[in-house]
Amino acid sequence: MATPTQWWQGARPRTLPAAIAPVTVGAGLGAWADAFDAVRVILALLVAVLLQIGVNFANDYSDGIRGTDAERVGPVRLVGQGLAPARQVKTAAFGAFAAAAIVGLLLVALTGAWWLLLVGAASIAAAWFYTGGPHPYGYAGLGEVFVFVFFGIVPVVGTAYVQTLSISVVAVLAGIGVGLLSCAILVTNNLRDIPGDIVSGKRTLAVRLGDDRTRILFAGLVTGALAVPILLVPATSPWVALTLLTGLLAISPLRIVLGPAKGPALIPALKQTGQLLLAYGLVLGVLLAVS
Repeated sequence: MATPTQWWQGARPRTLPAAIAPVTVGAGLGAWADAFDAVRVILALLVAVLLQIGVNFANDYSDGIRGTDAERVGPVRLVGQGLAPARQVKTAAFGAFAAAAIVGLLLVALTGAWWLLLVGAASIAAAWFYTGGPHPYGYAGLGEVFVFVFFGIVPVVGTAYVQTLSISVVAVLAGIGVGLLSCAILVTNNLRDIPGDIVSGKRTLAVRLGDDRTRILFAGLVTGALAVPILLVPATSPWVALTLLTGLLAISPLRIVLGPAKGPALIPALKQTGQLLLAYGLVLGVLLAVS
């Protein structure tokens, strides 16, 4: 039976920047529009974190029962390593989804925007069917689409919306920046797992593109994200351009990914890209707020 520490590792806490960064940017957008609401931001953050934990357990369960974790390197796999029964991990995933739904319902009730329930339902469905169900889209090379939409556009625009009750071009652009870096994290992860995914028949985008083009894709995603603050300047403030300073954190992961590193040697780049996303989200959110 898995220990509490192993369960915590199975929840993959290092992925939480992908939940925190977009909500931080959304909070900054609320302040920029003179509509910041701390309670709603906190609720949005809880939803994002719970969904992130839920998708991590769901992926652990689905990959584990399919045997696709057998050739992987990286974080703890509760099912794949035989540390916990598959049914327990599945229960943990749906428990996190249920908790996210309850918090989300409270947030929707506060805003009165009941159509957001459809967005929440779509988020949970996308999280489960990423690797779950008979035809997981993550196995067909569409994982990056899910991450871009549901860890970029949706949480940034959604967090801004529950405060301002409006959708702006600025919020969508900011969501694109966060989404691109979130995709960069997944691309790094899938680049690391190419050999094992080929063996298990998992056709991720990295497998389809191949090693060299996946590395170029990573650089393009990071570059695109860093271009977004420049696009935001005309509609917000020149101060927002200071978000580019977080690009200093991109130097190391770019060197690793664009170099010869393979397998476990890519793990530092995965961690550093997560740190880049968190810093990008925090800085952009603060600069939007003060602008």
